Amino acid sequence: MKTPSSVPPPKFRRRAEARPDEVLDAALGLFMEKGFAATRVEDIAKRAGLSKGAVYLYFSSKEAILEGLVRRAILPVAQSALSTLDAYEGDPRVIIALVIRTLGARFSDPQTLAIPKVVLREVLGFPHLAEMYRREVLDRAIPALEKLVARGIEQGYLRPVDPELTVRSIVGPIMVHAVLAEVFGVMPKGGLEIDKLIDNHLTILFDGMSAPGAK
Repeated sequence: MKTPSSVPPPKFRRRAEARPDEVLDAALGLFMEKGFAATRVEDIAKRAGLSKGAVYLYFSSKEAILEGLVRRAILPVAQSALSTLDAYEGDPRVIIALVIRTLGARFSDPQTLAIPKVVLREVLGFPHLAEMYRREVLDRAIPALEKLVARGIEQGYLRPVDPELTVRSIVGPIMVHAVLAEVFGVMPKGGLEIDKLIDNHLTILFDGMSAPGAK
């Protein structure tokens, strides 16, 4: 019988609650390197240091892993923006600028920006990815922005523009900027430079949508 001093210490075991994040981290790296279609669950498991069966304990499919990445990286950003939009009263230009600049700062983080990059690159071959991103992000953000624009029109801050089309004008240039860079490889000379794009975009946007006489 072994004495307590002769019993070997237990091997280090990762906490079970940490493993989903390990899977997501491994998947994100592989999706960026190889693409979503070329990445297998076996590849993700190997990079995460887990068995394939262990990955399926947390995620039912490769698509579920991507959805997990969206939920982890994008939803907190979207929820923060939505709570700001819902609680704000006053000139909508102030909050539009704040939200867009905040999002731009968050998406300057390569780990956060990597998720929409993956979706943009794979959307043509996997349309359900676009559906998932629309459901989780756009279907919540767009109505909140439309409501903000409509309230700004009623209160005299904005011209009597169409709120739905105006929201497309707000988010459209930023999305096109990302698509040109990530899908078509048309990159500005200075790089993506989201912050500079946002400053330029807001100058043009507010000069066009502000009501006459509004500061």
